[in-house]
Parts: sequence; structure tokens; C-alpha cells
Amino acid sequence: MLRVAVPNKGALSESASAMLAEAGYRQRRDTRELVLEDPDNGVEFFFLRPRDIAVYVGSGTLDVGITGRDLFLDADVDAEERLTLGFGASTFRFAGPVGHFSNVAQLDGKRLATSYDGLLRRHLADHGVNATVVRLDGAVESSVRLGVADAIADVVETGNTLKAAGMEIFGDPILRSEAVLIGRSGDTPAGLDVLIRRLQGVLVARQYVLMDYDIRKDLVDAAAALTPGLESPTVSPLRDSDWVAVRSMVLRSQTNRIMDELYELGARAILVSTIHACRV
Repeated sequence: MLRVAVPNKGALSESASAMLAEAGYRQRRDTRELVLEDPDNGVEFFFLRPRDIAVYVGSGTLDVGITGRDLFLDADVDAEERLTLGFGASTFRFAGPVGHFSNVAQLDGKRLATSYDGLLRRHLADHGVNATVVRLDGAVESSVRLGVADAIADVVETGNTLKAAGMEIFGDPILRSEAVLIGRSGDTPAGLDVLIRRLQGVLVARQYVLMDYDIRKDLVDAAAALTPGLESPTVSPLRDSDWVAVRSMVLRSQTNRIMDELYELGARAILVSTIHACRV
């Protein structure tokens, strides 16, 4: 069986399980379950702390896992990204007391608190900055007020917590993160290709809708330019030989604009359907 690590709690957990369920895999009904077998799909799921997942995959104990790019890179293990999953977006950034810092060079000789010490140390080394890194497991934004650090490096989503602590973001982002599927470097266990295809299918199904419409034959080329699809639109004859039916995948975010433009072009009976699953 393919052994897959899944976050057991936190921001990534619910989205990861929902994506796997959409891909046709069993998922736990009780959050106390730590292991779940899915023999019909040849997969065994292990629900672990997101921070530990990269360690288990990198050591070869588990085949693949879903975790954040920031947690994966911080672990510095022998693994690689296999697929970006489109959720859990965040940014790893520097922050300090308002008005104190404006760039990374000013951190030389300072104390920096973070929960991602491996990732931060490599970033500082790349920029030639010699700073003391203070490793904390949480509440990093409180470290400056408590006198533990001069500035921090932390994952930022809205920045509201930093503002409440009298802090501001400065400098360029250290890393832009999101949920990723990781696997051991150079290893392709049985079942991994199927898992990746299924997850890719979920990503496409979430991004696209299926659009059907009728249009005159002499306007097909102009209509196809608006709805080119992934490869090419499907064009089918209608009883009225002057008209054809067209079916194509279009980006969900552009649906209403394309419908308006098709209508102006002369298309009628424009219908949009949700894609529940696909393979591309």
C-alpha cells in the first residue's frame, strides 16, 4: 500500500482531507483516528503533526505526505515537492517594532525569534547576516515585548496579530508557502502516479467549469477563440444545419465574462456545469 501522511490538525488538516475525499479516497470520520486504511484504493493514511510529516517522508518511513512548503523546507530533509495543492497560502516574513527596521541588513548582530529556525538560518546566511536565532514553538510575536528578541520571522496571513503586538512587516518575503505534496527524493513508489493524477484532477475541477452553448456555424471560430478549452472545444452538429453545439472547459473565475461575450457574439442556450472530477 502507498503510505501517505496527512496533517492531523491545524490550518492544513481540513483542506487536505477534503481534497483527498474529492479525489475518491476514504477519510476519517473521527479526529482521534491516527491510521486509516483504504484497501480499495491501495492507500494507507497516517494522521500526523504537520511539522513532523517532512521528517517521516524524508527518512523513508512514509512514502509521501501533505504539509506546508515552509514546514518542509524548515525540516531540511531528503525529499522534494511533487505537487502544489492550491490551499494553505501564507508568507514567511520579518517583523519588528514599528519604525525600527526596514531591511534584512539591519538585523546583523540582532536577536531573531522564530518557529522556523532552519529556514531562517539559511536565509540569513544567504544574505550574509550574522544574527542570533532564538527558537520558539509559538507566540513568536510576543518575544520582542518580553525582551527575548529584537525582531521576529514568522508566517503571516493577515498581519492583524502583528499589529496588535505593535509590530510591522519589513523587508522582502523570506518564502511564499502553500500546501504541497512531498515525496522522498528519487523514489516513485507504486500508487504515487495515481494519487498525483487524482489530485491534479481535483485542482482542475476546482478551477474550471464546463460550458455548453449553441452558435451559428459561421461564428464558430470567433466563439472558439473565447472558449479554447484545454485542448480544443467539442463541436457537434444540430438539427438546424446552420447551427452547432459547442462544449468547452473554461476558467471558473472568467465564467460570467465569457458568457456575456458569447451572448454578444450570437451564442444562445449558454449553460454552465460544475466539474466534479476529471483527468487531464
